[in-house]
Amino acid sequence: MSTPVKNTDRKKWNMIEYVGLAVLIGSLFCIGLFNKQFSGLFDAMFTRSYKMFEYYLFGPAKLGATIVVSVMTGRILERLGMTDALMRIFLPIMKYLKINASVVIGVIYNILGDVNAAGKIAAPVVMKAGATKDEQKIAIATLCQAPCSFSIVVLGLMALTAAGINPLPVMVIGVFLPIIVIPAILRIFWRDTKAVEIEDLPRFTPDTGAMDLIFGSAREGVNVVVLFILPAGCAVFAIIGALEYFKLWPIITSSVGGLLQIVGIDAATGVDTIFTAGTLAMKNLNLSLGGPVTAADGTVSAATALYGLFTNPATAAAAKKLVVGSFILANSSWPVQVPLGQIPAVWGPILDISTGEIIWSAVVGCFIRLLYAALCAQLFGLFL
Repeated sequence: MSTPVKNTDRKKWNMIEYVGLAVLIGSLFCIGLFNKQFSGLFDAMFTRSYKMFEYYLFGPAKLGATIVVSVMTGRILERLGMTDALMRIFLPIMKYLKINASVVIGVIYNILGDVNAAGKIAAPVVMKAGATKDEQKIAIATLCQAPCSFSIVVLGLMALTAAGINPLPVMVIGVFLPIIVIPAILRIFWRDTKAVEIEDLPRFTPDTGAMDLIFGSAREGVNVVVLFILPAGCAVFAIIGALEYFKLWPIITSSVGGLLQIVGIDAATGVDTIFTAGTLAMKNLNLSLGGPVTAADGTVSAATALYGLFTNPATAAAAKKLVVGSFILANSSWPVQVPLGQIPAVWGPILDISTGEIIWSAVVGCFIRLLYAALCAQLFGLFL
């Protein structure tokens, strides 16, 4: 039997071992003297994390089923030649910009379906098209310019109509124009891009049989929900739960809401978009525009601040500006768990850039969207 080689450096304490010892002592100290507070922290983290299961599996929103259907729809559209058709349409534009046309596939599928389904479908297309690492980053950042769910578009259109705003120019400038503008801007920073000819690209339409396509895509959708979205979302929500327990979360949300109001985005719906969900934001925006809400017990809530602006002729135009800004921000890959958790979880196993690069690209895309929403709010505010 051979004698194992001894690692003489192993005798020395590594810095992380000192950190681990400090964590151990601190944990024992908290358990002994602050056991109620210590257990309360974990309970707050668990309670907040469980909301992901409510949203996607057990809640009335049925978001998990929505994602499964979105994946199925995306795969069916892909089988019917939509990906190849989109490449034909956007190839000349991206060729002029000297960018691989595959970078826009994700954002288009995102508009049609769901951010997670879009990643599951678009990420292999990006790799199959031979996109460089910089082009992969552009694809992710551009993806963040579209809504996480098609329901956001529908609810947002209802809100724009209720506010007396023509939704067509808002959709064109706020949702479709960034598909071209954002890659052109990002190319300034991520320069390793190249134009491709149609003959350089493979055909993206698979030859999957009808039954294999339907049931296979349904299984794929369930895998996205259970193996990617829930773990990623629970991790982010656990952190939020800890911040709530220490009373820091209300300070963060109120500060963000104040900043959003200044740049032309309704504070309440903007906070919903960034920290909870764009669907909830647009739903609450519709309720706000409807005035006071009657609860189940018959009590009537006070009118929201936004509704108060609408009822005053002197501030109605400013209120419309807030609606536009809120709509454009909601049609993005906010909230925070999407760029920090869901996008890297879905795209990470497929792309050849690191998880850190994926997160950074997604965060850049989300903040670009925030700035774009503020800019569009000010622009439309001049004409409303």
